Amino acid sequence: MAGIGKSVDKNIKLIRNLYGNSGDLNTRVLRIGRKNIGILFMESSSSSSTISDFIIKSIDKIKGETRFFGSLFEMLKNNIYNSQIIIVDDFTEFSYYLSAGFTIIVVDDEEKAIVLETRADLDRGVSEATNEPILRGPKDSFTESHAKNLGLIRKRIKDNNLWFSDIKVGRRTKTRVSIGYISDVVCEDNVKRIRDKLLRINVDGILDSGTLKEYLNKYWTSFPLIQSTERPDLVSLALLSGKIVILVENSPYALILPVVFSDFLHTSEDEFQNPINISFTRILKFVALFITLFTPAIYIAITTFDQAVVPNKLLISLAIQREGVPFPTAFEVILLMMIFEILRESDIRLPANMGASMSIVGALVLGEAAVNASIVSPIAVIVVAITSICSLIFTDADFINGIRAWRLIFILSATFLGLIGLVCASLCFIIKLASLETLGVSYLSPISPFNRKESIGALFKRRSSSIYRRPSYLKVQNKIRQRGTR
Repeated sequence: MAGIGKSVDKNIKLIRNLYGNSGDLNTRVLRIGRKNIGILFMESSSSSSTISDFIIKSIDKIKGETRFFGSLFEMLKNNIYNSQIIIVDDFTEFSYYLSAGFTIIVVDDEEKAIVLETRADLDRGVSEATNEPILRGPKDSFTESHAKNLGLIRKRIKDNNLWFSDIKVGRRTKTRVSIGYISDVVCEDNVKRIRDKLLRINVDGILDSGTLKEYLNKYWTSFPLIQSTERPDLVSLALLSGKIVILVENSPYALILPVVFSDFLHTSEDEFQNPINISFTRILKFVALFITLFTPAIYIAITTFDQAVVPNKLLISLAIQREGVPFPTAFEVILLMMIFEILRESDIRLPANMGASMSIVGALVLGEAAVNASIVSPIAVIVVAITSICSLIFTDADFINGIRAWRLIFILSATFLGLIGLVCASLCFIIKLASLETLGVSYLSPISPFNRKESIGALFKRRSSSIYRRPSYLKVQNKIRQRGTR
């Protein structure tokens, strides 16, 4: 802790040296009576109009008074027009407040400073979610503004028990990280564990919520153990369930934990539609997950090692389609999968008006040309196309990457050992998922450990009026979700 000097000129000189005389650091000295008043702010992050219209005019009004009682510092503190006034006595805090868009006022012979809220609006407005679109439900999404993100949650949950605990992470960035939870519902031990992990982070800077995942996740796995979302309604549902939410300054994505595997097969839209329709959609997602994970590996196994399990007519048809193809089945499938993944990444990175045309060229022209040139077989194109289409039903990028990694493992297992290798890899897949946990919650909950009612609820959407308790695996303080006849 470093004290604030009593000389305005000395404080301004120290700040200028601290910032290397940066061009966006503005200072102004006004004089009232025999004392100087120093005004310091960053032009790049502060609103000049706010400073001129409220702070400078307030000081001029005080200056115009023929006499006033009390200290000049107290007069400034009580008469400046601003919604947020902070008194600091530590010089090391100046750099944080200046970079954050605040204005600092120092006065001669005072070892304290007045910090005023004058941040410029550098963020985009609230817009529709881009990566998690839904047909029915709220359309707003988080932005880079931390205050707006908190407001989007508070306008949904108007409860005094909704708490946000703030921590500054990063030695240089001093990024504001908020831990959100409902105090009379959440497991308090989990909040303490997350807070302790964040306080132990000793790094130069945190620029996005995605960076925090590596520090909060202790397992080496391709599947996500922390859910990332841009939807305030999904965050609100998680908070009401007893989960914990982490919001990072300048990041339009919030982190939700703990999460389980089935959470990535559900969407916030599930709460706003007919349970029968949602149940059908969930079944489709589970089927699509099975297809996108196992179809290429099963195709390789039955055409390379285990032809006996295939009916003769189908086997003859497959052999005819592969006639003239110079590459093994496994190489053929891996090649097509790699081409699709390259096209997918290109489609994501390219501008919207170019991505659609690239997808058409890749899917139609290259696929048709490869079949006509006998480089790949038509059935391989069909298998890869079905696999790829089924993977598009999932929106979480980390979950898609996990599917991609394990699909490759299944393909390699089937390439070397056929169906036996596929079965062994599947057992490893289940064991790996069962060994994962987040904040003491098993990743395969409520299937492992098994809970009959909640397991059925993970697959089929129950009527909201019949759900009386929060998930038992969250170990919350208040298990009652709603009061009913039971």
